[in-house]
Amino acid sequence: MTRVLVTDLRDHVGGDVSICGWVDKLRLQRAMQFVVVRDHTGSVQVTHQRDGGEIEDQLEHLSPESAVRIRGRVVDAPNVKLGGLEIVPDSVETLNRSETPLPIDEHTGPEQRLDWRLLDVRIRPATQLVFAIQTTLEQAMREFAFGHGGTEMHTPKLMDTPSESGASVFKLEYFGRSAYLAQSPQFFKQMAIAAGIDRVFEIGPVFRAEPSYTSRHSTEFTGIDVELAWIDDVEDVMAFEEEMLAYSLGRVAEVHGAVIAEVFGTELVVPTTPFPRITMADAQAVLRAGGWDAEGTKEDLDPDGERRISAHVREQHDHEFVFVTRYPSSIRPFYHMRPPGQPELTCSFDLLWKGLEITTGAQREHRHDVLVAQAADKGMSTQGMEEYVNIFRFGCPPHGGFGMGLARILVTMLDLPSIREATFLFRGPNRLAP
Repeated sequence: MTRVLVTDLRDHVGGDVSICGWVDKLRLQRAMQFVVVRDHTGSVQVTHQRDGGEIEDQLEHLSPESAVRIRGRVVDAPNVKLGGLEIVPDSVETLNRSETPLPIDEHTGPEQRLDWRLLDVRIRPATQLVFAIQTTLEQAMREFAFGHGGTEMHTPKLMDTPSESGASVFKLEYFGRSAYLAQSPQFFKQMAIAAGIDRVFEIGPVFRAEPSYTSRHSTEFTGIDVELAWIDDVEDVMAFEEEMLAYSLGRVAEVHGAVIAEVFGTELVVPTTPFPRITMADAQAVLRAGGWDAEGTKEDLDPDGERRISAHVREQHDHEFVFVTRYPSSIRPFYHMRPPGQPELTCSFDLLWKGLEITTGAQREHRHDVLVAQAADKGMSTQGMEEYVNIFRFGCPPHGGFGMGLARILVTMLDLPSIREATFLFRGPNRLAP
């Protein structure tokens, strides 16, 4: 008999079905046995009148979170809160009896829940919903990229040289020599552009060896990366991203908007385009007028500054997103293009959503001689980076792109307390298992 999902049981009232799932609750009374079985679509009550038979014995020996297969008849039961129906069982099969007690419950702290993430995700429907939303979001981003001429690439995660200075890079042994886990597909995206692939995107793992313990950071995460060829300027990159996000969040709102409001207590606002823009210099002026960085020494925005400027933009423009542009070249990589006559600035941006940075992007420097000079300007040698700088020796077109953190988008969208809640198996300085 084919398995029927709980969400489809209403279509089978009066008929026989087979359901599979986990034991959610047990009420074993003197005359009756009630078992609530849960699958990924919902829960249903199984009701059995004791008769001393095999089914009674099977139900009596179940435990919470045991995996079961139950065959029986679906009947209307208006008094049952779970969909107004129940299953009267003909057979009960215990596929895997769960040990008791469970190692976690609703009172367990976050670190122990991460130790038992398989149970944490299974027994908390809100957590499963995060990954359903993630699936819709990724699908929508792919739809948008495909619809706008994008080619999905899968770039290597092993590199023979660390990117830039080598800071925050994982080093490992590789057949008698050193290799490094990629911090970003950045260089490989640019190589694809030079190879004649007009618009490149990738959804894949990113590694950062940063000893950061905040709710916003992890050492391995899923990045959404885009690179666009033949651009006129960095505005083309920002326009692509804002349209991509507006489309993707619109799809999530269409599919999950109501349940996001119900389960997470937050409204998903689909953004209008274009997003507001503010230069770094103007953002700092606004913030310092409000008392931020009284010493006037900060070149970049710290988390407090990001929250403040986002609040300012929301007050002024009624918008949750803002591009912060024209970052100083002193705090940006050597390969970010610099505006003509303004070597102290870069054609780059960060995108903030509700006070959290979710994206870094830029127009890249595509001219070989200028790129080498900008590296030297930062005291860097291109020796050991020949594979990268060679990209620009043979007619590389003007291009730019951005990288987004998938978990950061989910955290902001759903108002989650930590990136750990938006990652199936979190990786951080103190977390390498499970």
